[in-house]
Amino acid sequence: MTTPVCTSASHAAAPVTQTLPYPSFSSYMRARQPVLLRTARSLTGNPSDAEDLLQTALAKTYVAWERIEDHRALDGYVRRALLNTRTSQWRKRKVDEFACEELPEPDPVHAADDPAEQQALRDAMWRAIMRLPARQRAMVVLRYYEDLSEVQTAEVLDVSVGTVKSAVSRALGKLRDDAELGLVRS
Repeated sequence: MTTPVCTSASHAAAPVTQTLPYPSFSSYMRARQPVLLRTARSLTGNPSDAEDLLQTALAKTYVAWERIEDHRALDGYVRRALLNTRTSQWRKRKVDEFACEELPEPDPVHAADDPAEQQALRDAMWRAIMRLPARQRAMVVLRYYEDLSEVQTAEVLDVSVGTVKSAVSRALGKLRDDAELGLVRS
C-alpha cells in the first residue's frame, strides 16, 4: 500500500502574501464612496440623510477595519452596515400618534383666514381703487397704503387738510358702495 505524499509542502511553509484590493481605509472610501452613497440614497430617499447614513456606516467600518479578514467583500460589509444602521434609525424614530375614540377634526377655515380669499379681496380692492378718480385714488393710497397722516398727505399733494379729509371720505363711500367689493366681502 502506498501512502500519499504532499509534493508541495515546501510551498505551504512559505507565508502567503495577499495583495489587498484596498491597502487602506481611506483608499477604499475614496474609491467606493459614490457607489455606496447611491445605495444610501435608495435607503433614505433624502440626500442629506443618505450622507449621514453613509458616514455612520463608514465609521463602523473603520472601527472594524482590522477585523475584516476578506477585504474583497468590503462592499457587502458596508452595505450591511448601511442597512442595519437605517433599520436602527427607523426603529428609534419617535412616533407622536396615539389611538383615540374619535378622530380630531381640523378647525374650519374661515374666509378671512383663507389665503385665496384674502388674495381675491386684495385684487378686488385694487380694482375698485383704480376706478376712483385720480385725485381721490392718490389720497387713499397715500393715507392708507403709505400710512401717511392727513397733514402729511396734504403736504405731499399741496392741498389743505380739509380737502384731504373730504376727498378721502368721498372715496371711502364709493368703495363701500362698489358692487364688486360687495360680492367678494359677502
